Amino acid sequence: MPKNKGMVHFYTGNGKGKTTAALGLSLRSAGLNKRIFIAQFVKGMHYAELDAIKKHKNIKLKQFGRDCFIENKPTEKDILAAKEGLKEVEKITKSNQYDLVVLDEIFIALHYNLISHEEVVEIITTKNQNVELVLTGRNAPESLYNFADLITEMKEIKHYFNKGIEARPGIEY
Repeated sequence: MPKNKGMVHFYTGNGKGKTTAALGLSLRSAGLNKRIFIAQFVKGMHYAELDAIKKHKNIKLKQFGRDCFIENKPTEKDILAAKEGLKEVEKITKSNQYDLVVLDEIFIALHYNLISHEEVVEIITTKNQNVELVLTGRNAPESLYNFADLITEMKEIKHYFNKGIEARPGIEY
């Protein structure tokens, strides 16, 4: 049976679970001794997954954001962090250094114009054919759908945040 080329996954939608799905896939791949690189765009604060990932020698995670999530207008520091991440990710996806590359919250970076549509297309279309590529975040533009092999939309039906319950350690962060 011929080896499949690396596919392109999109995890998007307004529901919870996009990053969690990407991390689950990363854990599954690490279980088969595959090499994983996770780039977290927009995120720079501490999440429990950072501690869990440190325990896996096959998974490298790097954040390209500040210590707060963008709530209003992005700053120059937000833009520079995203551009730095994009530059590093471009080299990584073209190489054969990693089997799985996750671009966590890249659609949020795109939504806030920290990076351009063309830059995302460039990453997808020039990646090494063996690299499995996962892009996550709300607001994946439909204009990118043709570049994906798999698109999963997480849809919020009910969420306890709407009852005033705040983010909890080990569950949301």
